Parts: sequence; structure tokens; C-alpha cells
Amino acid sequence: MLRSPSRDALLSVTFEGPAVPSQQRDLRLDFFRGLALIFIFIDHIPENVLSYFTPQAFQFYDAAEVFIFISGYTAALVYGRTLARQGALYATAQILRRAWQLYVAHIFLFMIFIAEVSYTVTTFNNPMYNDEMRVADFLEEPHIAIVKALLLEFQPTFLDILPLYILLLVIFPVILLGLRIQLLLVLIPSFLVYAVVQATEVSVPAYPQGHVWFFNPLAWQFLFVAGAALGLGETQSGRRVRPAGAPLLVAIVIAAVGLVIKLSWTIHGVWDPFPGLFLKELWPVNKNNLSPIRLVPFFATVFIVGTLVEPNTKFLRSALATPLIRCGQQSLEVFCFGILLSALGHFLLSEYNSAIFTQLAVNVAGVLALCLTAKIIDWYKSMGRTPQPAEAARNRGNGMSS
Repeated sequence: MLRSPSRDALLSVTFEGPAVPSQQRDLRLDFFRGLALIFIFIDHIPENVLSYFTPQAFQFYDAAEVFIFISGYTAALVYGRTLARQGALYATAQILRRAWQLYVAHIFLFMIFIAEVSYTVTTFNNPMYNDEMRVADFLEEPHIAIVKALLLEFQPTFLDILPLYILLLVIFPVILLGLRIQLLLVLIPSFLVYAVVQATEVSVPAYPQGHVWFFNPLAWQFLFVAGAALGLGETQSGRRVRPAGAPLLVAIVIAAVGLVIKLSWTIHGVWDPFPGLFLKELWPVNKNNLSPIRLVPFFATVFIVGTLVEPNTKFLRSALATPLIRCGQQSLEVFCFGILLSALGHFLLSEYNSAIFTQLAVNVAGVLALCLTAKIIDWYKSMGRTPQPAEAARNRGNGMSS
């Protein structure tokens, strides 16, 4: 006798494709990824007052690290189970299928973004946006720029993180198989590549000539692999590792030091007399190559959150957390829509009014639009999974449910 699938047992779809059943999901991952997507939207609006309340104002890392790390972690969860149950060939096919879906989404986003910027330039007669959004080369030689975009070499402003993730997914079957055999078999080479980038500043060329990938995949792959190793390690062990004591204290100290230093920089940027601690010694903090100054405090924060925040924390099932969890579960659509809204918010504030009240209104409207989009997509997908009354009645009549 076959049971009709309940709402709680249905598979959800995220950046990684078919995920684990919702009752087994770690809602912390969805919550923090949804929060990261909101932060990305806010931080992508230049001179946005709310950006002073996002992680980049308090720490050396920002929402990009959160997004890539969680993506690696959840990819290992999802496809690690597929590998264990259905074999390497099927898991590889599923990973590449998801990479293709992300690639198609990126190309559509690219074209819509180019159209949005071009329309704004024409409407307001402000060619500055062409250079600011890095689309001037597309307008000068579109036949070449389109080919370069298809090859992920042409990355206008805001459109640089998705190509990184697509590339990481393409090579993820090899990473996953290596992690399955032995975690260190992948972690050590991954770290060595990261170390070479820090020592030599080697980068991946992009279009136009003289440009490089903003998110250097040779460096950022280590963050993704580290997340995948942690996710697969916990999946294989079947339990969470909960270290405490001295390691937790060290992590708290590292995060606290990063908080004090970076916060002093933020205040110094607003009020010059306030001293920026170690500003001359540490600035600039290289985001392109994922500087260790960014990576170490981030790992410390991950350690703290993973140790102190339980997966079954009541807050994660509260009404306040639900919209962010939905955003995390529908991350591809929310991410793409957020990029377009960020550009639109920037244009509105630049051309009309950039007063604080207007900035707050644009931010609130954008966040509400993202949360509403996630809710609509979640509803739409649930309607496709839940049997209709007539169908359920036929199933009962045919002995298909009990």
C-alpha cells in the first residue's frame, strides 16, 4: 500500500536542486542563506544607509562568504545522499543538471540586467551607468560580449558570484567523490591552491582584456570545499560535532577582535576623528582572492554559530524567521530578483532622491518584494506536489493511500 506524500515529506528545491525532506532539513542553513540574500540586496545598493547594519560593516567578511560556504555545505548534504543511494553516475548527472539550470538562469539574468541598465541610460541620458555597471563593452561590441558572457568571462557588476558557483558545481562531482573517499584527500590540495593564490596573486582572466574574475575561483573554491567537507562529514557520521571549551573560546576571541577592528574602520569612515585600528597595516582586505583576514574570522563565526545555535531552535520556527527561511529555500529565484532590484534601487536613489527616508523606503520595498516572491514560489511548488482532492479520492479508491 502506497501513501500519498504529505506536505512535510515533500522534497524542496534550492540552489542545489532536490534537497532532503523538510522534516530533516537544517533550518539554520535556509535561515542564514536567506539572510545572506537580503544582505546582498542591501549591500549592492551603493551608499545605502542600511549597509552599515550588514556583516561587512562589523566584520572583515560579508554575505558572499556566507552564501558560498552554505552552498558548499548543502551541496554535500544533497548530493552526498544521492551518491550513497544511487551511485556516482547518477549523482554526477544530477549535479551537472543543476549546474546547467543555474547557467540558463544566469544567461537570462544577464540579458535582463543589460536591458535594465541600457533602458536607464537612455531614459535619464546618463552614460555613467554603463561604466559603473560594466556594460559599456557590451554596447560597444555586443557580438563579442555575448560570446564572452556565454563563456562566463564577461561579468558585469553584481553578476559575478553566480558564475563562480556554476564553475564550482561543474567540478563538484570530482570534489564529492574525493571527499567521500577521504576528506583530507580534497581539503589539503584545495588549501594548497588557496595558499598559492595568496602567495602569488594568480588570477583567472576575464573580459574585457585586462580584467579578472572578481571572485577568483582558485581562492574561493577553498571556502566551498570546506563547507562541503563539513556537510559531508556530518552526514557520514550521522551526528553533529559539538566542540566546546578552549576551541570555542578561541573562536569567540577571533570573532571579537575582528568585530572591534572592522567596526572602528566603519566608524572612521563616517567620522574621521575616530581612529581606525590597524587601518594602515591591514588595508586593503582583498576580497577577490579571499584574504585570510576575511577567512579566519568567518570560520570562527561558523564555529560559534554551529556550536551555540541548535537546529531545533524555536526561533527558526517563528513567524519572524519564516520569510527568511523561504528566501533561503527559493534561493535561485530570490537571488536573481534581488540583483535586478538592487540595480533598480540604485537608479531610483541616484536619479530622484537619496534622502535617508527614501533609502529606507527602497530597502523595505525591496525586502518585502523578495519575501513575497519566495512565498509565491513556495506556494506554487507546493501546489504542484500536493494531490488535488479529486486525485486523492481516486487514489483512495484504487488503494493508493491509507
